Amino acid sequence: MNRLVKAALPPAVLFVLVIAAWHYAVVGFGIKAFLVPKPSGVWQAAVENRSELLFAIGLTAAAAMCGFVSSLLIGSLTACVFSQSRMIRSSCYPYAIFLQTVPIVAVAPIIVVWFGAGFHSVVLVSFMISLFPIVTNVTSGMLAVDPDLLDLFRLYRASRWQVLWKLRLPHSVPFLVAGARTSSGMAVVGAIVGEFFAGNLAERHGLGYMILQGTQFSTAKLFAAVIASTLLGITIFGASTLIGSTVLSRWSDPKGGGHPGA
Repeated sequence: MNRLVKAALPPAVLFVLVIAAWHYAVVGFGIKAFLVPKPSGVWQAAVENRSELLFAIGLTAAAAMCGFVSSLLIGSLTACVFSQSRMIRSSCYPYAIFLQTVPIVAVAPIIVVWFGAGFHSVVLVSFMISLFPIVTNVTSGMLAVDPDLLDLFRLYRASRWQVLWKLRLPHSVPFLVAGARTSSGMAVVGAIVGEFFAGNLAERHGLGYMILQGTQFSTAKLFAAVIASTLLGITIFGASTLIGSTVLSRWSDPKGGGHPGA
């Protein structure tokens, strides 16, 4: 409990200071509400639109989690294939890099044209933007196995499947955890960007749609949606970090030395 308080207290104090600085900056400089609303105005907008905001948070969180989990599964399977063949890795890896380098705002409209608007397209955008960290980290973990261990497995005539299942996969777990931490935050970003294009044409709307709507009608509502998006990203990142830390703590050896890559 004390560790939790010590970890939460500094961010909480900084949050209060930021809110206070925000309020006094708006009041002191006479900034108009349509440019930067006061924190109280943002809170009022959040309360007045709480039903819409809570539903949007749930919808965006569902899309981000679907994209994130899909990236974990597909990314890990892709890394398994990459680890088995240098030729496959050299042929396909540039296309994995393409997913990371191409601007997602340029791809999202194409996805809408191909697959239509709605939740599934938002999930696809989230999946695309969160896939690359999983592929790169897990592939690196599988290829970073100690050569002496590989020689030992060969000495005992282990099959390719046994090397993958009993050596490469266990060795890549810390790398997977590291990739998941990055991917979790990117999944939220992907979901919101996807909602800019695929969500505004659907019957149900997430935070991305609320942000677009706020830019046209209410700055306070826009700030409320942006803050909700930030808190959602922090929550998912924190959850993935907590789960990853738990996995790594159980993965460490009894002497306290972590697995390579931890």
